[in-house]
Amino acid sequence: MADLNLSHIKETCLYVSDLNRTAHFYHSKLGLPVVAKVDGRHIFFKVGNCMLLCFLPEVSKMEETLPPHFAKGKQHMAFGIPQKEYGDWKKKLMDLRISITYEHHWRDDIYSLYFEDPDGNVLEIVPNELWDN
Repeated sequence: MADLNLSHIKETCLYVSDLNRTAHFYHSKLGLPVVAKVDGRHIFFKVGNCMLLCFLPEVSKMEETLPPHFAKGKQHMAFGIPQKEYGDWKKKLMDLRISITYEHHWRDDIYSLYFEDPDGNVLEIVPNELWDN
């Protein structure tokens, strides 16, 4: 059998408490297109060629068809960007009055910044170049 390799993470999931508030934050503020929304269950956003799935955990943990899933607490995910856009994203978040909770210097001129969504999930803007070496 040939070696099998996973190429990338196609979708990731966050658990939220209010789908409309989540839509306002990720679509209206961060500009992510809404792909699907089922009131009382989930909202899905397109992020490049990947998907961000946001579920109401009290619903997804009761799944009967798909495997049940849920989480509690501060989940983390990072959005990749070209390094040359880092300053623009930092300015955009500040202009939107989204508080940057931490900025990390990784190496050379590569930094990432952390902020939270309305549910307290820890989000990060990170240059794609961070993991190139």
